Amino acid sequence: MSATLVKTPSTAPPAEPPPRIVPTRRTGQWTAAGAVLVLLALALVSVVRNKAFQWDVVAEYFTSASVLRGLGLTLWLTGLVMVLGFVLGTLLAVLRLSANPVLRAVSWGYVWFFRSTPILVQLLFWFNIGVLYPQILGVNTVNLLGPVAVAVIGLTLHEAAYAAEVVRGGILSVDRGQIEAAQSLGLGRWCRLTRIVLPQAMRAIVPPAGNMLIGTLKGTSIVSVIAVQDLLYSTQLVYHRTYEVIPLLLVATLWYVAVTSVLSVGQYYVERHYARGTAGAR
Repeated sequence: MSATLVKTPSTAPPAEPPPRIVPTRRTGQWTAAGAVLVLLALALVSVVRNKAFQWDVVAEYFTSASVLRGLGLTLWLTGLVMVLGFVLGTLLAVLRLSANPVLRAVSWGYVWFFRSTPILVQLLFWFNIGVLYPQILGVNTVNLLGPVAVAVIGLTLHEAAYAAEVVRGGILSVDRGQIEAAQSLGLGRWCRLTRIVLPQAMRAIVPPAGNMLIGTLKGTSIVSVIAVQDLLYSTQLVYHRTYEVIPLLLVATLWYVAVTSVLSVGQYYVERHYARGTAGAR
């Protein structure tokens, strides 16, 4: 009798299910975020419901004629100072990068001096220029410069020192090979600067320049010490008459916040424009 071998099919072990990904619990982060939101809400409610802020007075003077005139002067002063400051700052940056040691020293000395002295001191010196130099080249300087002219000159010279470093940093960020390629094409120095270097340097110049613009907007409030009727000085004139200090300061604060927010949005789109084609575009 022969035995018959029966093959039993081999059973493969069952496949293990794929591991389940469990998200990390961030209980502490969400708790902290909730606590911060609660505190912010309580602070906002306390500010809105606090009668000492006199929100009715804020609403009354927010769009008053004197405040709007001061706001207009602040915006005009900010724009003019930024344009003049960057024109002079660009010239100083080019001199700083010059091969001429005298030009480099003069540019470095200018930046060193105006960054080392407070803007208030500079404004007061220019305001009293008639006392220091009653005549310059035969011109009587006692009543030559009014408060607005002093503000423009003082702020421009101050901003130019910072703009020079911003522009210089932007120029240095351009790859040296780009400049050498422009030289090989026979482009002149001015053409290289305006056609090759500055357009590429704008990616590095725009972010700090935007910060400077916002800083200049708020920094113009310092001209109130020389009786320039900017936004802050206009509100001061009102509360010196009505003694409603807090609501008038809130008027100025809200206008500064509103204009700064608009400038921040504009800075975002300008940065995105110059970041096209790079990893920083978004």
